Amino acid sequence: MLFEWFNAKDASEFGTSMAEFLAQRIPPESIPATDKKPLKKAAEVISKLHTQAARFRSEHKLNIYKRAKLANEFQWKLFSLGYDKHVVEELTKELLRSL
Repeated sequence: MLFEWFNAKDASEFGTSMAEFLAQRIPPESIPATDKKPLKKAAEVISKLHTQAARFRSEHKLNIYKRAKLANEFQWKLFSLGYDKHVVEELTKELLRSL
């Protein structure tokens, strides 16, 4: 029982898959680092991100550790794909709002 609390494999994989989902629809080069409202252009994709996150939340019991692992995987995958720090922070906040 206690070990299941720390088993965040599904959450980590979901975080990575969400970053890849986002990158396929909004490549890093399409969001300029100087854009003050970078997420305004991506409203439809972010809406889909919220929907998928809500579905994942309903299917998996997420504790604080698993949410943190999910967000961490999402964030670092976006960094590795070349997204700007400000954009990554905003997208991670959006994902966490859905969880």
